[in-house]
Amino acid sequence: MDHGEQSAAPELAGLLQAAGSGDPAAWRAIVDRYSRRVYALAQSRCRDADVSEEITQSVLATVALKVGAGSYAEVGRFESWLFRVAMNRIRDHVRRSRRSLVVGHGGELLDRQEAKGHVGADGATLDRLRWAVGQLNEQDREIIELRHHGDLTFKQMADMLEEPVGTLLARHHRALKKLKELIEASDARAKGSGEVER
Repeated sequence: MDHGEQSAAPELAGLLQAAGSGDPAAWRAIVDRYSRRVYALAQSRCRDADVSEEITQSVLATVALKVGAGSYAEVGRFESWLFRVAMNRIRDHVRRSRRSLVVGHGGELLDRQEAKGHVGADGATLDRLRWAVGQLNEQDREIIELRHHGDLTFKQMADMLEEPVGTLLARHHRALKKLKELIEASDARAKGSGEVER
């Protein structure tokens, strides 16, 4: 646990205890603290605001049920547990959605909803990054999303995924390198064909 996590641990434990006792202010504080991060993680994979909102609400409802029923005991791993629940919900949604995939302009697979509202030229960089993340294997994509959308520390990810921090650092470095290579190769193909890939 890093210094920031240590200083936040007693406050979080107090919030969870108060929330478990039915304190609405404590619940609001927990929702305020985590809802944006869970939403960002869901949005990074689902790219649908309504679905991301549903997943966020579902995750927070699960937290409320477990904490309220006393079936979650705070031992300094709340965020790891919370984001494990979130990733499971996201994976379930992605599995259900695979049947609705279509091929986009650059040959990438896009969700039908995203294909309808595909970002134009001013969003080309974001499009290329999304495409590249989509090309990663499940493990590499997960490490990028947890770190950069969920804003988890490597220690929190290690607790959540039950893997050593060093392994996750290496996976993260490798995933970033793959993203860079994918984007550079895509840009080179686009220049070679005289088109800007969307």
